[in-house]
Amino acid sequence: MASELCKTISVARLEKHKNLFLNYRNLHHFPLELLKDEGLQYLERLYMKRNSLTTLPENLAQKLPNLVELYLHSNNIVVVPEAIGSLVKLQCLDLSDNALEIVCPEIGRLRALRHLRLANNQLQFLPPEVGDLKELQTLDISTNRLLTLPERLHMCLSLQYLTVDRNRLWYVPRHLCQLPSLNELSMAGNRLAFLPLDLGRSRELQYVYVDNNINLKGLPSYLYNKVIGCSGCGAPIQVSEVKLLSFSSGPRTIFLPAEVKAIGTEHDHVLPLQELAMRSLYHTYHSFLKGGQLLVLWLTAAPPSVCRLLTC
Repeated sequence: MASELCKTISVARLEKHKNLFLNYRNLHHFPLELLKDEGLQYLERLYMKRNSLTTLPENLAQKLPNLVELYLHSNNIVVVPEAIGSLVKLQCLDLSDNALEIVCPEIGRLRALRHLRLANNQLQFLPPEVGDLKELQTLDISTNRLLTLPERLHMCLSLQYLTVDRNRLWYVPRHLCQLPSLNELSMAGNRLAFLPLDLGRSRELQYVYVDNNINLKGLPSYLYNKVIGCSGCGAPIQVSEVKLLSFSSGPRTIFLPAEVKAIGTEHDHVLPLQELAMRSLYHTYHSFLKGGQLLVLWLTAAPPSVCRLLTC
């Protein structure tokens, strides 16, 4: 196996290969053959998925100076070393499915980086220097242990796809709404209880996924015309608490859809998601509102917060 590996790397050096595939090699250490003499000066893409690497060499950038893409998916790497910051031409870094606990601040020096994948690790935080990645378009930090997002993340002005599923986030920083290029935001399976009211204000943001945030009971009104994933949100209501709402005019009684049962009582604040439901109902039953009689009856029986909503 070792001789075969050496031969593969030697051929790549002699023939000045730009791509080198070292996946599924059961490597426990970074191959010394890659670091011999001048290294592989022409190499642009290195694939080392599904090995058993635990660290990266400090002279990686010196020996592979033109590396553009580095794939280290499914290894046992615990720390992203400072040396990674010297790969100034790197555009894609995949460290998914490792054992990462620390990402060094030097990652912010990868000014050409466009795609960063750190999913399925043990990260509890990311350094604020992530905000220095001005060319970053994709950031996948799903399935970690993050409690917050990097405080300067809103400075990644090119960021288009942000995936933070299955972490421990309980809020979304409002400055995240300032990302001008963000097109898709996925925060499913966290502990979110609310979202910033400005979320969705940007025209670029078209897809928002907040599924399985059990404490999340409302969505900002700016998200009404977006593609939304919100299944599994909101605490389930016990059957004994369910009361089907209705209003009447003479002999006619109109029952509201069962989904409205979770709107709450007159003591509750009307959340944006509930606002959408009430406005939808108003238009649905508009044909029944003759001369304003039924509307008056409805408003008379409705909570004050709903009255203010529908008469504004």
